[in-house]
Amino acid sequence: MPFRTAVRCLINPIRVVLRPSTSIRGYAAIAEARSVLEHELETIRTGGTWKGERIITSKQGPHINVDGSRGGEFNDILNFCANNYLGLSSHPQVVEAGIEALKKYGAGLSSVRFICGTQDIHKDLEQKLAKFHEREECILYASCFDANAGLFEVLLGPDDAVLSDELNHASIIDGIRLCRAKRFRYKHMDLNDLETQLKQSQSSRMRLVVTDGVFSMDGDVAPLKGICDLAEQYGALVFIDECHATGFMGPRGRGTDELLGVMDRVHIVNSTLGKALGGAAGGYTVGPKPLIDLLRQRSRPYLFSNSLPPPVVGCATRAVELLLASNEIAQSVGAKTMRFRNKMTEAGFTISGSAHPICPVMLGDARLASLMADDMLKLGVYVIGFSYPVVPKGKARIRVQISAAHTDQDIDRAVDAFIQTGRKHGVVS
Repeated sequence: MPFRTAVRCLINPIRVVLRPSTSIRGYAAIAEARSVLEHELETIRTGGTWKGERIITSKQGPHINVDGSRGGEFNDILNFCANNYLGLSSHPQVVEAGIEALKKYGAGLSSVRFICGTQDIHKDLEQKLAKFHEREECILYASCFDANAGLFEVLLGPDDAVLSDELNHASIIDGIRLCRAKRFRYKHMDLNDLETQLKQSQSSRMRLVVTDGVFSMDGDVAPLKGICDLAEQYGALVFIDECHATGFMGPRGRGTDELLGVMDRVHIVNSTLGKALGGAAGGYTVGPKPLIDLLRQRSRPYLFSNSLPPPVVGCATRAVELLLASNEIAQSVGAKTMRFRNKMTEAGFTISGSAHPICPVMLGDARLASLMADDMLKLGVYVIGFSYPVVPKGKARIRVQISAAHTDQDIDRAVDAFIQTGRKHGVVS
């Protein structure tokens, strides 16, 4: 064997041993990532902002079963933290409509809308939602998060401007980030600051004022009349997110624009099927037909997401039909909301918001909110503590949500549990 060949035979195995293995480097990267993630998780735990998930073993409603929990002297748990504002999530007619749609149309479409994912029930629901909101046209999405993600990028370009309330929902914020328009943020529900931003953005081709109709953490209602006045004065359009208003705000449940008498002055509405309208899933945009037509052509969440499953469409359609037929359900939430708010205020609690079914019990401290929520569950009342980053630091609360399905006895039982827990933690005397 030549000398050079012999040397190579000796050296090559040594190189293999000394060369770092790709798999070893991969394991090291995984270990480092795991360490970073575990540190972040521990920071959340020690900060008292850890969000656990309780397991419900029954259908959604005012009375539920929770894995590992008993309702104290009661046999079930009272649920006071669902977005099930009208109690339609398990309404017999809504459930039956979902079953019938499943039998007739199947479990899903296995397609996006423009390929082979549009059934007659999708078009029927879109027509009913447009009629419900008294707008020209409607487009369905998999969620309202998707509706917000899909709107601004299509509507607004670099020559345009968007003016957004500083406390708008995360999905609105994320949607705005996707568009190339100039961004202006105005102070929460501050009309003077909004006017300042409108003046500063006057050189823009098109301007869109963006606000939640109801802000979900505090239950406060946007000053839509003043917003519309300013928008008309400065030539801007108005958009509202109505997720926490559709179905029960206003005389007929049409939302905050109906409540405040500006239905004909708000140009674009996004909302959800996942709260008052059956609670399953889905979102939508209603507005001018040219806008909806353009969204069907260019809105990425619409173009690249599967169609809403037929059972979801069936349930939502029946919920909308119930509301179109009568305003009785929509009007039933108000009195129950005020019963809870008044009794809690009399007991010494601070309740944020006004007359909305979202009733935030303000506590300030994140750990206190979590501990009180746990103690409430032991007394048979299911509520959740909210803390940073869901709400600002120092603004922790237990967010109570009233449903049309709650009875007066349910509300009184919840108030009694709050008083007992509040005394234990020194919140009330």
